[in-house]
Amino acid sequence: MSAPERIPPRGMTVGEPLAADESAAAYELLARGELTVRSRIGEASNAVLYCTVEHRGRSAACVYKPVAGERPLWDFPDGTLARREVAAYEVSLATGWGLIPPTVLRDGPYGEGMCQLWIETEGDGIGDGSGGELLALLETEEPGPGWKAIAFAEVGEGRTALLVHADDTRLRRLAVLDAVINNADRKGGHLLPTGDSRLYAIDHGVTFNAEDKLRTLLWGWAGEPLSEEAVEVLGRLSADLADEGPLAARLAELLTAAEVEAVRTRVAALLDTGRHPVPSGQWPAIPWPPL
Repeated sequence: MSAPERIPPRGMTVGEPLAADESAAAYELLARGELTVRSRIGEASNAVLYCTVEHRGRSAACVYKPVAGERPLWDFPDGTLARREVAAYEVSLATGWGLIPPTVLRDGPYGEGMCQLWIETEGDGIGDGSGGELLALLETEEPGPGWKAIAFAEVGEGRTALLVHADDTRLRRLAVLDAVINNADRKGGHLLPTGDSRLYAIDHGVTFNAEDKLRTLLWGWAGEPLSEEAVEVLGRLSADLADEGPLAARLAELLTAAEVEAVRTRVAALLDTGRHPVPSGQWPAIPWPPL
């Protein structure tokens, strides 16, 4: 497929942005609006197009990922990544945490694809640990208060630093969501902090595999008890995933029967153990590159 040349992506604004918490309005706009491609985000491995969408006097910026632009993967069926992105949004919506921007499956200029509301960010959430960051590289052996250790990383000239993430409620919720959807690629660049203290997460194409493929930077709570909030949310998900449940019906439109059953199994396992999962040792636990 061909697409417009790349121009600077994230951070662009086109008209008045649509508030991300207007979920119903955003969903209708994304699903029914006229989609216009403005640029291609060139650093992405699959085709990712920056667009505007307009409907009944409202407009917003969005991302469109056509199925035709998906790169084949050895461990995921071809042409399924867009549907997995939408399925991840549906699970996020069911949790009530609002961690994934409104996302729909629709036809576009290059055929069927995922269309997601564009989120304006305030920084990238990565720093040196001086304050306010979500991720940091610390030249210490221990993470210190407010941080959770991930791993040691090479930082050049034979030096290493401790990669950490914040001990942050929003990240902890995301760690639970990633465990449910079996996210195989939670990198630092997928975290979008906003100026109103919200956190959104993007890039969920490699999720919902029936086999355990959890690979993430958010291992800081591994083995720790789940929060009471998480247990309550997982209980609701379990009910919604029952054979006649609304979430089960929606996921059945996007995933295979085996993948939907695997979601039920993962939720049940989390409720049974009452703890955050730990790396299985059968799959690389941290994505590369991590940030």
